[in-house]
Amino acid sequence: MALSKQFRFKHYSGEDIYLFSLRNAKGTEVAISNYGAIIVSLKIKKPDKTYNDIVLGFDDMKDYLSENYLKHYAYLGAACGRYANRIKNGRITLDGKEYQLSRNMGNDQLHGGKEGFDKKVWEVLKIEEKPNPVLEFNYLSKDGEEGFPGNLETIIRFELTEEDELSYEYFAQTDKPTAVNLTHHSYFNLNNGQGTIGDHHVKIYASNILAQDEGLVCNGEFIPVANTPYDFMKFKAINKDWDASKGYDQCFVIDNKTSDLSLVAEAKSLQSGILLQIFSTVPAVQFYTGQGLGNLKGKNGIQYEPCSGFCLETHKHPNAINIPHFPNTVLRPGDKYHQKTVYKIIQPEVK
Repeated sequence: MALSKQFRFKHYSGEDIYLFSLRNAKGTEVAISNYGAIIVSLKIKKPDKTYNDIVLGFDDMKDYLSENYLKHYAYLGAACGRYANRIKNGRITLDGKEYQLSRNMGNDQLHGGKEGFDKKVWEVLKIEEKPNPVLEFNYLSKDGEEGFPGNLETIIRFELTEEDELSYEYFAQTDKPTAVNLTHHSYFNLNNGQGTIGDHHVKIYASNILAQDEGLVCNGEFIPVANTPYDFMKFKAINKDWDASKGYDQCFVIDNKTSDLSLVAEAKSLQSGILLQIFSTVPAVQFYTGQGLGNLKGKNGIQYEPCSGFCLETHKHPNAINIPHFPNTVLRPGDKYHQKTVYKIIQPEVK
């Protein structure tokens, strides 16, 4: 077990940006920054002692603030909040009072607004090496930030186990009723970030997706996946039934989901043999195939293009704050928000 910390640069706010590395005895290593709580890399040590880095990102932390990246912004590996995914018209109503939020996706709000949790410098709260390497960050989102009411204190906790399980766990509290729905936005490519992900195989434990309007905002309706391109109830190649020009960007509702940690999705590469299992406490998974990627030079000199990575973002139903029959996303003073997601990596057996 090991945990290291390296200074990277000073943010324009004057705060220090660090890169932390968590390693287990198998040699699996995850690099995480306090800028955006970004997972920069997730390296799996192969039998030949080389590494397979299965998430997209940049070699230089400064590239996450570069003009070119912000122009083609993709939330690469970042925390998303206060509210993941889209809110219709960037508008919410709490206890009869309407709040106009910032709008950064046409007329709607996406992933918390113009400067969400993905662009914040998080305070380093805790660093532990034993029994497993643990990293905790804290961010105070002040009353009125991006239009949201209430001072929201959020903690994100990362842990890497000897079983090659990387978890992130959110805790949040507020001093006024507010809307909270948090996720994390890693792009996976199980072939060391090379090529596109059309030939990866995916399974999602969901027999329904959420209907979306023309702006990809959920409208409250459910669509059965049976006999549609969205049926991932059994493993299938991502590119088997897709429209390559559109890819996938849908929210899948996990069947019979409770708040217990349970398996919600899996992905595997026939090329590398890596199996990724995703466990979560929340009831929905946004499956996005990265068709918006492009014109980005990523790690190891790899030029990212559309569909270079896929996301399986775990959260409650998007736009739930405006749809009464969707899960509750209102957090009140005295209540505690919590969600946990685990990425379990299974390597092929060496014969």
